[in-house]
Amino acid sequence: MLMYPQINPVALQLGPLAIHWYGLTYLAAFGLFMLLGLRRLQHQPFASVTGPGAWTRKDVEDILFLGVMGVVVGGRLGYCLFYKPGYYLTHPLEIFFVWQGGMSFHGGMLGVIVSQMWFAHSRHKPFWQVMDFVAPCVPTGLAAGRVGNFINGELWGRAADPSLPWAMVFPQSGSMIARHPSQVYQFLLEGLLLFVLLWFYARKERKQGQVAAVFLLGYGLLRFVAEFFREPDNFLGILALGMSMGQWLCVPMILGGIGLWVWADRRSVPSA
Repeated sequence: MLMYPQINPVALQLGPLAIHWYGLTYLAAFGLFMLLGLRRLQHQPFASVTGPGAWTRKDVEDILFLGVMGVVVGGRLGYCLFYKPGYYLTHPLEIFFVWQGGMSFHGGMLGVIVSQMWFAHSRHKPFWQVMDFVAPCVPTGLAAGRVGNFINGELWGRAADPSLPWAMVFPQSGSMIARHPSQVYQFLLEGLLLFVLLWFYARKERKQGQVAAVFLLGYGLLRFVAEFFREPDNFLGILALGMSMGQWLCVPMILGGIGLWVWADRRSVPSA
């Protein structure tokens, strides 16, 4: 088995200013989104939209800006509501203490949805067309975030068979038992695999909402699987039916993805 390499979370120290690897992974995520968003402008139906509703680089920049706001606000509020509602109900000011950590992907996703509703309304674009544009550009950012989790030595996995070649000891966990490097699993599943599947699926023109539906379904399924190897939060543990909080939050994503795909398939609205 392997030993966690104890990576310094600070990438660069300039006097009192510390630049953390985790912050750099966020910057990488935003840069990848911008790069992929510009490529998406060349895909259908976005390349063929003309007139006042034409898609431009400015749209990608505004989607990214609003998306970042949605991730930060939604991710923080989601963590407080989904994972520690009782604590933050009695300590409401600590909701704003983002430097103490605590973000939720599912909350961030809801924040992004709200931000893109505003974008679609303000630019007079179909909401599901906007979500179809965004969906394939997201997984690489998720992958970058999991790299940051690994560098920080956080979100480690459950106990693993020590004979597993890639089993790893995370001293931060408070024990020296071999564990699954679940951050790596999530990097490969929710990040790279989901990106490849979505990118190729979205290259062919689909009905409005179907690309977003595949994202919901794909992420929900892959995260659900990854949660079997990820150590549940110690203040929650395993919940009803032997499922973690992450798995429970994935259930509506999976069902919503299936429902959205079927609904979109039955609509007569063109993709453009």
